[in-house]
Amino acid sequence: MRPGLHHAIMLLLAGVVTVNACHSPDKPVGQTAVAEKKALPGLGTIDALPLTYRSPADNPSTTEKVELGRLLFYDPVLSGGKDVACATCHHPDFGYAESIDLSIGVNGNGLGEKRRFKDGNNIPFTKRNSQSLLNTAFNGIGPDGKYTPEAAPMFWDLRAKGLEEQAAMPVKTFEEMRGHDFGEDQIAEEVVKRINRIPQYRQLFKSAFPESNDITLTSITKALGAFQRSLTAVNSRFDQYMRGDRSALSQREVEGMQLFIQSGCARCHSGPMLSDFKPHVLGAPDNEKLPAPDSGIQRSYGFRTPTLRNLRFTRPYLHSGKLQTLNEVLFFYEDLHGKPLRNPHVDRSQLDPLAAAVRLEFKDINTIVEFLNTLNDPNYDKKVPASVPSGLPVGGNIK
Repeated sequence: MRPGLHHAIMLLLAGVVTVNACHSPDKPVGQTAVAEKKALPGLGTIDALPLTYRSPADNPSTTEKVELGRLLFYDPVLSGGKDVACATCHHPDFGYAESIDLSIGVNGNGLGEKRRFKDGNNIPFTKRNSQSLLNTAFNGIGPDGKYTPEAAPMFWDLRAKGLEEQAAMPVKTFEEMRGHDFGEDQIAEEVVKRINRIPQYRQLFKSAFPESNDITLTSITKALGAFQRSLTAVNSRFDQYMRGDRSALSQREVEGMQLFIQSGCARCHSGPMLSDFKPHVLGAPDNEKLPAPDSGIQRSYGFRTPTLRNLRFTRPYLHSGKLQTLNEVLFFYEDLHGKPLRNPHVDRSQLDPLAAAVRLEFKDINTIVEFLNTLNDPNYDKKVPASVPSGLPVGGNIK
C-alpha cells in the first residue's frame, strides 16, 4: 500500500487535527496496521498523484510530438470556419478549462467570461461545461495507482477512451469546432488537407513521426494527445502532504480532509485524481441555455465524476456549469437530504446511493472548502505559442 494512502487512513482513525498527533517523529509516514484500514470500509481513500505519467504504447511522448501538439492545440485551422481552436475553450488562464457555464465555440468572439456570439448567430452553446485538461494523463487512475492510458475515460458522458480518441471529437462536433460549412463526415478530411498544404506543418510532422511520410487524422490526434497528456500539475500542497511533508497543510486543512472523507465524499471522489471516473445520478440542475434537458449517459441523467483537482482555476462547476463556488457545490450535496432535487426530470428513486449516503453538515462546509483549496497546483505549463503555422490568430477569435 502507498504511504500517502496509509497516512490519510491514520488521520481519520486517530481523529486528530494535527499531523504530529498521527506520527511520532521517529515513525516513518505510512506505517499503519492493516487492521486499522479495515476499520473504515466503504469510505474511500485519496492519495497523491504520481510524479510522472505514462503514454500509450503506440504514442510514446517525445519533445517534438508535444510541441507539434501545442501548435495544433492553438491553431484554428482545425475548425470548419478557421475561427475556433482547442485552446478557445481550454485555455491556460482557466486551468485549461473555461470560466463560463457553457462554452461558445463556432461563431464566437472573446475569451472566458468576455466571450459572446457574433450578431445573427444560429449556433447553439456547447452542451456541457468545459472540463480541465490538466492531469488528464491520469484519467482512470485508481486508488492502487494503476491506469491504462489507452482506455482513459473521457468527457462527462464517457463517450471516448484515451486522449487520442477524445482529440478528434470536438473537431467533428457542430457547435464546438465544425460549424455549418462541413458535414461530420467531411471535416476530418478537410482538416488533413489543410495541414498538408502548410510546409511548416509537413516538416514538423516529419520530425515528430519520422516513421511516416503522411499526415493523417491519426497523427494529428496523436500529437494533440501527447501535448494534452503533458499538461500535469502534480505538486499541490495536498500532494506534498501525502508524500510525507507534514508541514504542507494547516491543522484546519487536515481537519477538512478528515471531514471530506468521513462525510462520504471520497466514495466517488477517490484515488489520486479524486474521481472514480464512474457515472452517478445526482439530480444536478440543467442549464436553461440548452434547448432541451441534458439526460446524460444512456438517458439516465448520470454523469462522470469530475476530478476535484485545481478547482480554483476551473469554475463554474457540475456538467451544466450552474454552480459558481465550492460552497455552492457543497450546499447542493447538503440539500440532497430533505429538499427537492434541483432537476425536475430526476426522481428521488433515481438518486445514486453513494450520493444519497453523503452526510454534510453546514458547520463543516467552510472547513472542507479549505481542504479542497489545497488541491490546487498553479505551477503548470502555461506556454502559449507566439504564432501558429497556419498564420491564423493564436487560439482562434479570442481577442
